[in-house]
Amino acid sequence: MDQFVKPLTWIFGAVLTLVGVAGFVMASPLLGLFEVGTVHNVIHILSGVVALGAAATSYQYARLYLVGFGLVYGVVTVLGFLNGTSVLGVFGVNQADNFLHLAIAALCLGVGFGSRKV
Repeated sequence: MDQFVKPLTWIFGAVLTLVGVAGFVMASPLLGLFEVGTVHNVIHILSGVVALGAAATSYQYARLYLVGFGLVYGVVTVLGFLNGTSVLGVFGVNQADNFLHLAIAALCLGVGFGSRKV
């Protein structure tokens, strides 16, 4: 899994930043599937920029980002499934968001914890 840590962090950084910007330009639901709003978009942009910084800095920071990001998205997934329409009333979600968050959490945690370098 070591070889996937930095590339995956770069990919998440680019995609999250672009999705955050697209959320301000395109109507919700984004791509006809995903709930977006101002807070959701800002979170995507900030987490994307942090990912880009982590990937640019070092393998260790990229791995730390994946583990931390995976844990946070795991919590967001559980809260989204429990409420169904929002995460703690802070931003809206729908089932497509919840399943995407679940996949992101699983991928990040799998690669982050599956890597052998520390």
